[in-house]
Amino acid sequence: MNCRMLVWLLWIVMLVLTGCGGSTSTCASCTVGGMVSGLSANESVTLLNNGGQALIVSGNGGFTFPMSGVGGDAFDVTVKSHTPGITCPVSNASGMVGASNVTNVVVSCASGTESILYSFAGGPTDGLRPAAGLIIDSAGSLYGTTSAGGANTSTGGSNGDGTVFKVSASGMESVLYSFIGSPTDGMRPQAGLIMDSAGNLYGTTEAGGATVDGTVFKVTPAGSESVLHSFGAVPDGSGPFSGLVMDSIGDLYGTTFAGGASDNGTVFKVTPTGTESVLYYFKGGTSDAAGPRAGLIMDSAGDLYGTTAFGGVNNDGTVFKISASGTETVLYSFAGGTTDGSDPMGRLIMDGLGNIYGVTNTGGVINDGTVFEINASGTESVLHSFTGRPTDGANPNAGLVMDSSGNLYGVTGYGGLNNDGTVFKISAAGTESVLYSFAGGATDGSGPVGRLVIDSEGNLYGTTLFGGNCVSLGGCGTVFKIN
Repeated sequence: MNCRMLVWLLWIVMLVLTGCGGSTSTCASCTVGGMVSGLSANESVTLLNNGGQALIVSGNGGFTFPMSGVGGDAFDVTVKSHTPGITCPVSNASGMVGASNVTNVVVSCASGTESILYSFAGGPTDGLRPAAGLIIDSAGSLYGTTSAGGANTSTGGSNGDGTVFKVSASGMESVLYSFIGSPTDGMRPQAGLIMDSAGNLYGTTEAGGATVDGTVFKVTPAGSESVLHSFGAVPDGSGPFSGLVMDSIGDLYGTTFAGGASDNGTVFKVTPTGTESVLYYFKGGTSDAAGPRAGLIMDSAGDLYGTTAFGGVNNDGTVFKISASGTETVLYSFAGGTTDGSDPMGRLIMDGLGNIYGVTNTGGVINDGTVFEINASGTESVLHSFTGRPTDGANPNAGLVMDSSGNLYGVTGYGGLNNDGTVFKISAAGTESVLYSFAGGATDGSGPVGRLVIDSEGNLYGTTLFGGNCVSLGGCGTVFKIN
């Protein structure tokens, strides 16, 4: 071997050993770390690297994972848990370890600031127990229903038959309408409202009407109410627990929990003039769904999507689709247990790619419910399994909302620091964090069961079933804001 060839071989060996011009780093024992900010006294965040190597950080400043990576290894820093009431997004979270230590991972914690916009006082002058979420108009006013309270007590007892209310952006509440019950009116609305371009509000009542099987109603901006349809049980639907969706010509669509030819619930349509038709009645059993409690969503083709609490292969509930022509398909049957959700509740949402997101009230790792995704091809995945108090929520009842960045927000009826429920966020990357833990009592809400609404600035608004005024009754419920 001549000298030139020997020098050439030695140069190649040096390239391999030093990583020059290649993918192998000279760093044989690199660390992964960065900075944590925004923690207050007695707050902490637990971080993971690549799903392991748990590191508890209890103060602001630098952090370093004690186990080392090597050059060319991947890293992925995520949040395992944190003190309830804060959120801790991570930036520069993942990548490849290079020739030196990773020091630029940033964990920016912040408190979710909650305020009570309104505490209900109960009948006969006010509503009681808001069991549904809110809608918001262009002026920032909020609209919703209470399942009890209001002026009428003749059929609802001392608690009243429920109300439609408005809360202005400044927190001033007014009762737009008090239900008076059967036989001429609805009672006990359990669902939220929708609004048309003229400001008219539409919703359902779970009971009341001609045969006490519930109604579809309309309330004008001036507060005048009319019953568009009174359900009559078999072969009609009975017990609409869910809200409505409206198409481009003003037709309304919804579900009833019971009724229909098999008494397993229905999907119905009501025209603007009040003509109702049953689009589909559920048959139950393992081959079909049963018991829809949530409202519907509609895609651009006019197809409807929803959930049922029962039915499906395992009787743990389903996600279904009804085509514009009325053909029903069970898209997914939940399996329950520790690996899947059961008893889906709340309205679904769909992103621009056709992926569907929702929650189940039970199932998951400790049976505290899940957040799930069903992609456009019908494959389901569990995005998060709730683990309950004190660091996580439990038993979500309401659907999700999504912001422009793809983050999901929702509420749980239980769990959190005080077991009074939470507001949670799931990032677009799939990391869950508790934004707020309710405290209950006279000064805070308890038991959020209605879907959130998000404004143009990213503020979240919702209701709690309990808490606030009427302490002797466990609280009459609240309207809250989280910025």
